[in-house]
Amino acid sequence: MNSQSLLASVGINIGLAMVILFLFSILKKQPSNAAIYYPRPLSKRHPITFPPFSLRRFSPSFSWIPRAFRVTEDEILQTNGLDALIVIRLFKFGINFFTVCSSVGLLILLPINFGGQPASSDSYRSVDSCTISNIKTGFGCILCACGLYLSMDYTFYIGIQQVRNLRHRPDQFTTLVREIPVCGEHQARGCCVDHFFSKHHPYSYHSYKMLYDGKDIEDLSARYVHEKVQGLRKKCEGKKHGKESDECRDDLLKITGLEEKLEELCRKIRQLQSEDMLKGKELPVAFVTFKSRWGAAMAAQTQQHTNPLLWITEMAPEPSDVSWRNLSIQYKILPVYKIGVILAATLLTIFFAVPVTAVQGIAKFEKLKKWFPPAMAIEFIPGLSSVVTGYLPSAVLKGFIYIVPFAMLGMAKLGSLLDEIGEYVSHPKNLPSHLAALVSSQADFFMTYILTEGLSGFSLEVLQPGLLIWDFIKSQTYCRGKEKDLYLYSLQYFRIIPIVSLSILIGIVYAVIAPLLLPFLIVYFFLGYAVYINQANFYIQDVYETVYDTCGTFWPFIHHYIIVAIILMQITMIGLFGLKSKPAASVSTIPLLLLTIMFNEYCKIRFLPAFRSHSIQNAVENDELDEKSSEMEHSFDKAIEEYRQPCLVPVSFTQSDSSLYQPLITSW
Repeated sequence: MNSQSLLASVGINIGLAMVILFLFSILKKQPSNAAIYYPRPLSKRHPITFPPFSLRRFSPSFSWIPRAFRVTEDEILQTNGLDALIVIRLFKFGINFFTVCSSVGLLILLPINFGGQPASSDSYRSVDSCTISNIKTGFGCILCACGLYLSMDYTFYIGIQQVRNLRHRPDQFTTLVREIPVCGEHQARGCCVDHFFSKHHPYSYHSYKMLYDGKDIEDLSARYVHEKVQGLRKKCEGKKHGKESDECRDDLLKITGLEEKLEELCRKIRQLQSEDMLKGKELPVAFVTFKSRWGAAMAAQTQQHTNPLLWITEMAPEPSDVSWRNLSIQYKILPVYKIGVILAATLLTIFFAVPVTAVQGIAKFEKLKKWFPPAMAIEFIPGLSSVVTGYLPSAVLKGFIYIVPFAMLGMAKLGSLLDEIGEYVSHPKNLPSHLAALVSSQADFFMTYILTEGLSGFSLEVLQPGLLIWDFIKSQTYCRGKEKDLYLYSLQYFRIIPIVSLSILIGIVYAVIAPLLLPFLIVYFFLGYAVYINQANFYIQDVYETVYDTCGTFWPFIHHYIIVAIILMQITMIGLFGLKSKPAASVSTIPLLLLTIMFNEYCKIRFLPAFRSHSIQNAVENDELDEKSSEMEHSFDKAIEEYRQPCLVPVSFTQSDSSLYQPLITSW
C-alpha cells in the first residue's frame, strides 16, 4: 500500500466518523429518541430534560467527549459495578501503553526503519518504508528494535493492575451448598442442613434457606395475563368518543375476564407455595449464612465431608447475580456443560479466526485484479485506486465476518488452508520465520482494519443505527400511536472484550514491526473510551443496564490474552531477527520468551487466587470493623433475606392495587 492509499483510508474513516458523531449529537437531543439513548433513566422513571425546540437542538456538538474523560473510576464502580470498570480500564491500559510505545517508536524506530534502504521514489511512496521490512539484511541498527522490544515488555508488566474487591454485601456472609443428602429420619434435606452445620460449625453457623423446584409456579406465571390487561387498559385510555366507544366497552369486558383468570392463577400459586407442597420439591441446594465473614470463608473454602461429592461448598454469588434455573442442574452434570462450552468456543474460534485471517490475503487490490480482471479499470480513474486499496481490505473483512461458516467450508474443500496448517505441523521449526514474513507483510492491512474498526465501529456503536431504523419501522407500522418500548439491554462484554483484546494483540505484535500503526491505536482507544463513558455521566449509565456482574472474574482472561500477544510477538521477533541475518539478536530474544512464561506463572501464583478465593485476613479485618460499629448482627441477619427465590415471592391481587402494573413474579 502506498501513502496515498493510507491517506485515503484515513480520510474516509475520519469523514464517516465525523458524520456519524454529528448525527448522534443531533439525534440524542430529540425527545422521540429517548427510548434509545436514555432507556435506563426512563426505566427508573427519572425525568430527562431536552433543550427547547430551537436551532440549538439541531446543532451538532462534541462537548460530550471531553466530559467523558472527567468521569472518575469510583463513579463507574458505584453506578455500574466492577465489570464495567474493567472494560474502562482496558481502554485506559491501551491508551497509556500505546502512548509510551508511540513516543518511543516514532522518535527512534521509525527513522531507523525509514533510513534502512537506499532512497528510491517507489520505496518512499510505500508504507513498507516505515516498517521493519525496510531494514536491509544484517543492518546493525536492528538491535535497537530488540532494546525497544524489551522496554515495551517492561512497560506492559508495569501496566498490569489487579482490581481489588472492596465489597460489603450479603454474599460475604453466605455460602452456596450443593449435593445435600436426604435426612434418613425426616426424608427431607432442610433438617439435614441445619443438623450438619450446627454440628460442624457451631460458633459461626446462623441459618439456611433451601431452594425448590419452582417450574410449576413458573408455568402458572401471570405475566402474560398482566401484559394483556395492561395493554388493553392503555388502549382503552387512548380511545376517543364516538365509534370507538363500543370497542372500548368490549375491551373492558375482556379486562374483566382476564382479571378473573388472574385471581385464579394467584390462588394456585399461593397453594403451590405452601409448606406441604414445597416439601416434595426440595433441591439438593441451599444458601447457608454465617455470623461472620470468617465463618463463611472457612466453610466455603474447605472440604466438608470425606466424600468430596457431598456437601460441596462455595462462596455465594451476589443476590442479583443468582441464576436460579442453573442451580437446579445436578452438580455431577456440570462438567458435561463445561466440556460443551469449551468445544463450542473452539469451533467458533476455528470458524472465525482462521478464515478471516485467510481472506484478508485476497482483500488487497493486487489480488483482486488477479481474481477479477475487470477491476484493473479502476487504475485508470484518478484517485479511485487509492480509495479502493485503502478502504477495501477492512471493508471486505467486516463483511466477511457474516459469511465465515460458509467460507470456511469452501476453503476446506479447496485444500489450500489445510495445506498451510499441515506445513506448520510438519515443519514446526519454520514457524517463527514464516510467521515473521507473514506478519511484516500485512502491516498495511491491519492499519486500515484499526481505522475502520475504531473510527467507524465505535461511532456506529454510539449512534445505534439498527435500533433507530427498527424504532422508525415500528412507529410507522404496527406500533403507531402506542407508547414506545424502552430499548434496555446489558453491556455486551462478550463482544467488546474480544474486539478490544484483538486490537491490543495487533498493537503489541506490530509495535516494533510497524510503529506507524501505534498512533492509530491511540485514536482507537481514545474514541472507545469516550464512547462508553459519554454524556454528562456515562453511556453505560444512560443506555445499558447491569443485569449480571461477575465482580471482575474475567480479568484473568484479559491478562491471558495479552500474555499470548506478547508471546506471539516474541516468536515473530525471533523469526524476524533470523530473516535479517542477526542470529545473536534472535538468540537473545529466547530468554525474553522464557521470562514472559515465568512472569505469567508468577501472576498465576500471586494474583489469580484473589479471583477464586477469599482472604481470611481481609474477612477478619472487616468483621472487626463491623463489631466495633455494632453492625455485625444486622449484616448477617439481613444476608439470608436477600436470597429470596422468585417462585416463593408472595403474590396477591386486588382491583385497586398496583399488581396490574408490576409483574407478579420477578424474572428468573
